Amino acid sequence: MPQSALMALTQEITPAMMQSFAALLLAHVVADFTFQTRWMVDRKRNFFVMLLHILIVFAFSTAALGGVWQVALVVSLAHFVIDALKVWALPEGRRDTLGAFLADQMAHLLTLVAAALWWPQAAAQGSWSQWLDLALAPALILSGLIITVWAGGFAVGHLTARFPDQVSEDSLPDAGRLIGQLERVLIFILVMIGQPAGIGFLIAAKSILRFDTAAQGQKAGEYVIIGTLASFTWALAMSYATHALLEIAASAP
Repeated sequence: MPQSALMALTQEITPAMMQSFAALLLAHVVADFTFQTRWMVDRKRNFFVMLLHILIVFAFSTAALGGVWQVALVVSLAHFVIDALKVWALPEGRRDTLGAFLADQMAHLLTLVAAALWWPQAAAQGSWSQWLDLALAPALILSGLIITVWAGGFAVGHLTARFPDQVSEDSLPDAGRLIGQLERVLIFILVMIGQPAGIGFLIAAKSILRFDTAAQGQKAGEYVIIGTLASFTWALAMSYATHALLEIAASAP
């Protein structure tokens, strides 16, 4: 992020805002991408399954804010509205698309930003107040890792869902998913430690390892290329977004 843009942005952001946002963001990504199982996703149109998910969001948001349940309740209700619109208002053919996924997550993110702006002292009023300065960077990094690795799996999966026939029957169960997660972890680490040049070697290594799959035919090759480019693009974008958040947090007055 350019230094001038960073300075202009951080002039309006206080450490308390960043602490509240980081707490809510971590609670959101944990509830949405690690504690929301495939069983829950497939049955989310059931009101009680939806309610279970919202209760999990509320529990993690309250815990992350150190017991400030009022803010957690407002965020959870907003989460319910956003998810309800997606699963009950959208036509069935558009619910599980990449566009719906991105719009859903953007709406959640804007809700968290709004909550941090309206209640900047939320986290500071909680029981974790004395540790917030130390926890800010780890919370942002962990959130970024979850978004990069696990949310990236959902994004790539939505993008490639239109090509189900190109998944090889000879592949190990969940091998593609695990490979994608590992490569996104490596990209995240390389960006965080300031060694993005290493990503080029990762691309070359995967190209060599996937050569036999791509050689099976044009469709298989195109499927591999689409999935790989989507995974790398997501990982790079989310890794650098995490890096930018860390710079903003460090530069906040």
